[in-house]
Amino acid sequence: MWRLNKVRHKAGRQGGSSEELRLKRRENERALRQARRDRQLVSKRLLLNEDEEQPEVSMDTAPGHLLYKLQHNRPEKDAHLKALSKVLRDPSSQLIFIKHENSMHLLVGLLTGSDTQCRLQAVRCLHELSHSPHTNVAPACLPATPYLLTYLSGPSTKFTELCLYTLGNLCSDSDVVRENLLAQGIIPALANCMENQRHNLAVVEAAAFTLSQLLQTTDAAKKIIPMVLKSSLPSHLLSVLTSDPQFGLAPAIECAWCLHYLICSTEDNKELLAQHALSQCSSLLVSLGGAMTEGNTEEGLELLVWPLLRCVGNLSSSCPVEDLHAHLSDVHLVVSLCVLAQAYLHSQPALARETVWVLNNLTAHSTEFCSALLTLNLVPGLIQLLPFSQGINTMILRILANIAHKKKFCVQLVQLGLLSALCATLKMADQEMVVLSLDVLFMMIVNSPMVAEEFVRLGGLSLLEAIQYNGAAEMRQRSTYLLEKHFLSYQHL
Repeated sequence: MWRLNKVRHKAGRQGGSSEELRLKRRENERALRQARRDRQLVSKRLLLNEDEEQPEVSMDTAPGHLLYKLQHNRPEKDAHLKALSKVLRDPSSQLIFIKHENSMHLLVGLLTGSDTQCRLQAVRCLHELSHSPHTNVAPACLPATPYLLTYLSGPSTKFTELCLYTLGNLCSDSDVVRENLLAQGIIPALANCMENQRHNLAVVEAAAFTLSQLLQTTDAAKKIIPMVLKSSLPSHLLSVLTSDPQFGLAPAIECAWCLHYLICSTEDNKELLAQHALSQCSSLLVSLGGAMTEGNTEEGLELLVWPLLRCVGNLSSSCPVEDLHAHLSDVHLVVSLCVLAQAYLHSQPALARETVWVLNNLTAHSTEFCSALLTLNLVPGLIQLLPFSQGINTMILRILANIAHKKKFCVQLVQLGLLSALCATLKMADQEMVVLSLDVLFMMIVNSPMVAEEFVRLGGLSLLEAIQYNGAAEMRQRSTYLLEKHFLSYQHL
């Protein structure tokens, strides 16, 4: 009943009247998650040779002069192409180059020639152009895209990498280029590339980057994602999400983000659920949580945790309630989520909040996960997070409400000190925290008669009376209802 809607624009499962009371808060939270998602913007990537220095543009290295040399000086074409690739790092030189007559025709000719080194340097020139800030440069590179796609099946890792990152850059901000690439078969080309190069981590990472660029575009939901879901790409992405250290962190990060973009742009995610995406992502989260418990942390690990959390959170809310346990049979997932929340609580509170959001989704309709939090003694740790702000405490209250909603757990919650914690949260200045606390208190009182007596013993009656006269309208309404319906006999003692 407390389940949140999904990251971005996805709609959550319909609920009852209690859901309607919280609609306004949920809309606000969805907007906050949308803002976080929007900060993961389309970005280009540039591969540079470590042994190269930044060029100084002179008459001899100007684009026009180098083009002339490439046309008339055959023995030194490799050197001239290398010089041209350096010059094309300058945005103004990029514009000069594409305005020269037959410049792209010449470059494509060298790209498709028999000289291996010239082909490599020609791709590097295209790669530099693909990184241009000028929007008219990418369409100028269209004559080369069919060949870049063809070369994705080549044996050279370095060459294939350059082709992939060039394609990813080109399709990120040009509708024309994107439409042409889709018509030329970029989706099956990426699928074949990931299949043939599945053990080559550098190529897998580059292919996933290119796919992520496509999936983040504004027309992805209608034009691109249906094609991707019908291809073998989802299974290739999932195969990279393994705890095997040989698969590497960087490819896993790119593949996890691709899955996130697929999930949050699809209505029911039946295809991904059928391919065990939920169990695969959650298993990796369990492994990461276990590694962090043992003190084994890798730099940049949070870049993988982010998309995995969103995948699990969104897929769990897509999954039919009756099928959830089949996809998430390992209740130790809640242990890993609690570990991750604690690990990032101070350094990255937004990530900690994302973690408890997933925990909220899991407990919303699963008695097994609620029971696991109690059995594994994780509730006291959650209660200790109630003083923390930035949305973490409100999400913790929602999780506790999920547990309290299951009647049989209320006595255990009282024994673990939840009523004392509610007495503290009812004094907070945050109106949302007070309203949520009143809601949790109501659930516990309705489900277990002894809760009211214990709450009075802790001095809670005076807190309700204070809220009744001094709180905002929503708070007054709830406190008045509680006092009149459940504490009336205690007020005359």
